[in-house]
Amino acid sequence: MRTPARARRRRSEPSGDDERVLEELGYTQQLHRRVGAFGNFAASLSTISIMSGTLLLLGYGLNSGGPAVVVWGWLAVGPPVLCLAAALAEITSRYPTSGGLYYMARRLGGERWSWYTGWLNLLGLLGGIAAQDYGIATFADAWANLQFGYVPTPRSSLALCAVILALHAVLNLFGARLMNVLASLSAWWHLAGAVVIVGALALVPSHHQPAGFVFSGFTNNTGWSSPVYVVLLGMLLPCFALAGYDTSAHLSEETGGASVAAARGIVRSVAVSWIAGGVLLVALLFAVQDYAGTLGGETGVPVAQILLDALGVATAKALLLVIIGAQFLCGYTVTASASRMIYAFARDGALPGSARWRKVSRRTAVPVAAVGLAVAVAFVLALPSLYSATAFSAVTAISVVGFTPAYAIPVLLRLRHRDRFTRGPWHLGRWSRPVGWVGVSWAAGVTVLFLLPQSRPVTVQTFNYTPVALLVALALAALWWRFGRRAYGVPDSGAADAHDRIEEAENTV
Repeated sequence: MRTPARARRRRSEPSGDDERVLEELGYTQQLHRRVGAFGNFAASLSTISIMSGTLLLLGYGLNSGGPAVVVWGWLAVGPPVLCLAAALAEITSRYPTSGGLYYMARRLGGERWSWYTGWLNLLGLLGGIAAQDYGIATFADAWANLQFGYVPTPRSSLALCAVILALHAVLNLFGARLMNVLASLSAWWHLAGAVVIVGALALVPSHHQPAGFVFSGFTNNTGWSSPVYVVLLGMLLPCFALAGYDTSAHLSEETGGASVAAARGIVRSVAVSWIAGGVLLVALLFAVQDYAGTLGGETGVPVAQILLDALGVATAKALLLVIIGAQFLCGYTVTASASRMIYAFARDGALPGSARWRKVSRRTAVPVAAVGLAVAVAFVLALPSLYSATAFSAVTAISVVGFTPAYAIPVLLRLRHRDRFTRGPWHLGRWSRPVGWVGVSWAAGVTVLFLLPQSRPVTVQTFNYTPVALLVALALAALWWRFGRRAYGVPDSGAADAHDRIEEAENTV
């Protein structure tokens, strides 16, 4: 017999199509639907953030293959990522819930698939927050270096990262209305900022690199002798930069017309980011004045050094502020996405202490405790930056290794169990299977790739601790599955079969 966690969900009359769809999926409406279609798209666009992942890992790309790998890698990665995103969007259209990926896996494959999908997705989101906010700290340090001659230390950078995490937590306590405003602002900020930066880099510098440098220049500072392996390592840049589009799914319970808006938000955010990010990268590479100086400049941030060398101190400082603003807005939406994932996962009893993490504020309809947990774990993931020179790339790899299989599992299950899936209002038609298989195949290769060593020789400072983080997460998931699975249960389809852990009144604070 089921525990009280399997008690029937108390249902309310749906107040609209979105609430009816959600109730049919087994949940009652608790979060406020104040995010529009553009806001949903903008949230994923902001999470992907061409000003963030693209620029944070440019130095990594310049060391791991150089300009040619940065450009051609970006162009090559876009189509398979778009295929995986489109296949996931098709499933999101049918299951628009905050749980997103793990809910899809439950409906298409069963509870064990759902359990591990959720833990992988959570690892990707928490790694994404850590990488994002630590990256903001490095760019802020670069600006302070230009403005005040400040020389940061690993300890000071981590302290600044903690402050940024706290600010993101506070902003996330104000509810869906502010989220809609900031997500929309972020989308326009990113696009307008990219136009300004590309324009400045195209018009101001007196010298630009030749096309041969941008499209065929190869550099290997990884320590590995195999060019093929180095090229593959360079794929981390576009893989990390084009991740995070599941934000549209996680915000679906706060989005009007979510069955269509969330699906479109996923696909459009990837497509726009791929195009705009490619243009931005090419502009930066053409504007490189001194390759060695770019990688070893006093700012410690290659993008800052490019702007400084090409545009001068005043303009570089101004554009760095534009970039930092975009990155800060990105960190806000990543935190929002992670907190909604934690809330939904706890709502279904998957986390230790679920009763605490699923609580929602009566006043703002925000899962306050889930927000706090997201930033706290992200800070722990950033701690290795105190002693590891490659910690940042390792954290980004953790994010990719968490995200990518979590994206692929629901798609794989949908391909294997065609009879279990009914299309939603947004779908791919006859292209569904070929697009899905391309996405799944790509995800499998990427997941293996970023578990491998990134630098040679392998030392304590250069060790890629991504496999360790992945094994720890999976071990915790397996352990908790053994002892906590009785409390876990994703609702079956149909309002008549919906169930909850406890009464809705006990889920609010």
